[in-house]
Amino acid sequence: MSRKTWLGIASVSALALTASMGSAFAQSQDLIDAAKKEGQLTVIALPHDWCGYGDVIAGFKAKYGLQVNELNPDAGSGDEVEAIKANKGNTGPQAPDVIDVGLSFGPTAKKDGLIQPYKVSTWASIPDTAKDADGYWYGDYYGVLAFEVNKDVVKESPKDWADLLKDDYANSVALAGDPRTANQAIQGVYAAGLSAAGGDAAKAGAAGLKFFSDLNKKGNFVPVVGKIASLTQGATPIIVRWDYNALADRDNGKGTNIDVVVPASGVVAGVYVQAISAFAPHPNAAKLWMEYLYSDEGQLLWLKGYCHPIRFNDLATNKKVPADLLAKLPPAEAYAKAVFPTLDEQAAGKAAITAGWDGVVGAAVK
Repeated sequence: MSRKTWLGIASVSALALTASMGSAFAQSQDLIDAAKKEGQLTVIALPHDWCGYGDVIAGFKAKYGLQVNELNPDAGSGDEVEAIKANKGNTGPQAPDVIDVGLSFGPTAKKDGLIQPYKVSTWASIPDTAKDADGYWYGDYYGVLAFEVNKDVVKESPKDWADLLKDDYANSVALAGDPRTANQAIQGVYAAGLSAAGGDAAKAGAAGLKFFSDLNKKGNFVPVVGKIASLTQGATPIIVRWDYNALADRDNGKGTNIDVVVPASGVVAGVYVQAISAFAPHPNAAKLWMEYLYSDEGQLLWLKGYCHPIRFNDLATNKKVPADLLAKLPPAEAYAKAVFPTLDEQAAGKAAITAGWDGVVGAAVK
């Protein structure tokens, strides 16, 4: 594939020259002009209360004057990948330009030819372990699985995964997605399994399925997608979800007393990744979006939404993280036991959980 095709830019010598300079193309006027000519960006699965995406999208629109077409905010990672597949020949509004998916979905999307490479100008400050060497996908932010608890309903918050099996939590516990397709839910099952298996990653998938099977048989599992509305209404007073989502709900709970608990064991850190569709109808807008997300400005907007941006260490080293943002995060010791599963471990866990959920747990999450 030629570099010109790789960049998805028309045969304009000035743009080709800039592209050959790599990072010099970042947010250049050439890229901005090319993106504005396309007119819009199509994103998918970006709820405004997830990781501060409301402010991120608003900031991008204000900075560059592009429209942002937002598809299916509640979609899971699997749905995002399927949306690319389903719209390969479609340049209309249902074709996503970019995706934000769980780490394990990046390599598979690359293998299936669904995403295209692009290295942002801040590429060097993204840890090597959190990016594809060829630029097909790269980590954007991370968090840990936590318990979000409605304290107006649940008087004593669970401290660890095993606590969820107690009689006190009858008809109370939900996942924040369908564990057959949504990365957040898959990782929730994996984290429970890692705790039950004593930290043995090889057994985490199967152990997680058994844990949720027991939870379901006990009558503690609620087979609906847990959201802030169901939490505040008391329908799902305990939700297993990423800490950044739970912390955002804590601030915006509209009077509900919300507790956020990082479990004592099975503390699984999840890295999400960005990628550009190989069939993006607006490839230059997609590249400009990536440049914005990985700029200091974009990274700090994610941190404002309680996500640890992938360039956090670089920002902290250069004293670019405002003290007021750091003060709102949980204490560092809450994350001391955090485990970052390898790609192979995630892939094995994902395969076991998605394939075995119906047979082992038998609860259709809707």
